[in-house]
Amino acid sequence: MVYDNDNIFAKILRGEMPSTRVFEDADTLAIMDVMPQADGHTLILPKTPAADLFELPDRASTAVMRTTKIVAEAVSRAFNADGIRLMQLNGPAAGQTVFHFHMHIIPCHADRPLRRHVGEMADPATLEAHADLIRAALGAG
Repeated sequence: MVYDNDNIFAKILRGEMPSTRVFEDADTLAIMDVMPQADGHTLILPKTPAADLFELPDRASTAVMRTTKIVAEAVSRAFNADGIRLMQLNGPAAGQTVFHFHMHIIPCHADRPLRRHVGEMADPATLEAHADLIRAALGAG
C-alpha cells in the first residue's frame, strides 16, 4: 500500500487539521477519536508515516505500544472502566478507513454497549472535557 501524505492523521500530525490532543512524545501522539465508541475513546498515532502494521518500522511499533500502555492506564482510571479494548485495523476488509497506522483505546463498561464508530461527530467541548480527565489521570499515574 502506498502511504498518502494527505490522510487526516498526517494532516493532524503536521498541525494542518485540528484535534483534541491528550499526550505527545517524540514518537507518538494520542488524540480523542471524533466518533467515539465510548466516552474516552482515544487514538494513538505514530509520527512515522506508515499506512498499516506491515509498513510500521519496529522502532515505531515499540513506541506506539509504550504510549498505548501509558494512555490506556490513564483512560481506564479516568473513566472507571471495567475493561479496555485495544483495536487496530489493517486494510479495508478489516474496517480500516484512515490509512495511517493507529491504535484505538476504548474503555468498556459491563452495563453499557459500545456505540457504532460511524455517523455523528462528538461535540468538541465534550471531547475536550474527556481529554482533561485523561490528562489528569496521566498526571496522577
